Amino acid sequence: MAADLTLHEQVAQWVRDATGPAPGKLSVLCPEGSQRNLFPITQAFTAMTGVEIDLRSIASHSLTARIALEVIAGEGSFDVALPATYGLPDLVSSDVILPLDDFVDAYEPAGFREGSIYRLGDTVDQKTYGFQADGDAYIMFYLKEVLQDPVEQARYADTYGTALDVPQTWEELDRQMAWFHRPDEGLFGGLLLRTPDYVAWEFWMRLHGYGMWPFSEDMECQINTPEGHVALADMRRSAEHLHPGTGSFTFVENWEAFLRGQTYCNIGWGGAQKSFNEKGAALRGRLTYGAPPGGPLGPGGAPVSIPYFNWGWSFVVNRASSRPRIGYLFSLFASTPEMSTRSVREAGGFFDPNRPEHYADSKIREVYSPEFLTVHKASLEQAIPDLYLHGHSEYFRVLNDALFAVLSGETDPRGALDRTAQLWEMITSRYGRARQITRWRQLRARYPANIARVLRDAKST
Repeated sequence: MAADLTLHEQVAQWVRDATGPAPGKLSVLCPEGSQRNLFPITQAFTAMTGVEIDLRSIASHSLTARIALEVIAGEGSFDVALPATYGLPDLVSSDVILPLDDFVDAYEPAGFREGSIYRLGDTVDQKTYGFQADGDAYIMFYLKEVLQDPVEQARYADTYGTALDVPQTWEELDRQMAWFHRPDEGLFGGLLLRTPDYVAWEFWMRLHGYGMWPFSEDMECQINTPEGHVALADMRRSAEHLHPGTGSFTFVENWEAFLRGQTYCNIGWGGAQKSFNEKGAALRGRLTYGAPPGGPLGPGGAPVSIPYFNWGWSFVVNRASSRPRIGYLFSLFASTPEMSTRSVREAGGFFDPNRPEHYADSKIREVYSPEFLTVHKASLEQAIPDLYLHGHSEYFRVLNDALFAVLSGETDPRGALDRTAQLWEMITSRYGRARQITRWRQLRARYPANIARVLRDAKST
């Protein structure tokens, strides 16, 4: 790289060298809601390289499936896409995205990817496929005036013999939601994401928080263990203290309900904070934050918080693209410190901080608030990964269906978890048990060390 050029300037030079006098176009497929994040990048890329960007958006919940369908059907006219990070293994399994290692070796400066705080989803089977664009670590939101009310604090301490503070365990969160659930007074205990497509995420966190790996080292399912049954039982019990729309709200509806200031706590990502912290928003300055709870699993029973990275968007290149080099270079350009900072600054977009430079930027600090960013960075640095295995969508679809049926009162909890475990075994066998075991062991090894130490396999208890 030329010494007098920043990385994004050097990438633009490489693009100009590759395209010559005919820069042409590049098609980019993105999740609906992220266009604002991409506009500063696409405008700069076109201005610096001459390459025009055709930006097309797809509903976020269906983007990964749409990518695979278009490519397999021979209709994938896009060059670059931004699927959810957890979807990369399934896209690799479908052979629709391009491994980038040759381009990485040719263009990326040494240590470039180490500048990303969270990068566990960029590789599949030891090959590089993506560029993380979004720091989607789960964060808890609490109404500050409720949590810090002196009268409530005194009554709570008198009743339970413990201080009313940001919960460190799921047990404490459930107790606080029950304490503040007063619908007759216009206050609900909590708003969580328990819709049919997303309810598994909370169970995933609770299972880890109660000290259990979802799979043993040999990929034996461990969701139907005593810890899994307790996690589900606690979810059922806490449902009594949630906003009545919790199981049906879309993300936007969830945020809109929370913005009314009638619910004690919520869970979400930085995109929610952008909405809550907008100038003129009813919740601006009224929130305090915490990492997702864990369990009393550390030395002497000290709580261990277990943050969770469960979404994110990643730049990938279509295997069928006629311009894979330019698609890769656009993705690298978008991921540079300068361009990614411009992207995250956009208050109207989904992308959240994921590089150290983002947290120091004055505009980003204004958009999110310094208090939120402190909690977010700590959570991102210690987040457990999602289930980055082939078949991710199948594992989670089965689990989502079972959990939602239980929480809706349609089926028996124990039978639902046992049946889910059986179906997970079938999915594992279909993708090749030996290879899935290898992938899972690699993923386990990348858990934060302090969290891995408190997790156990059922056979060792």
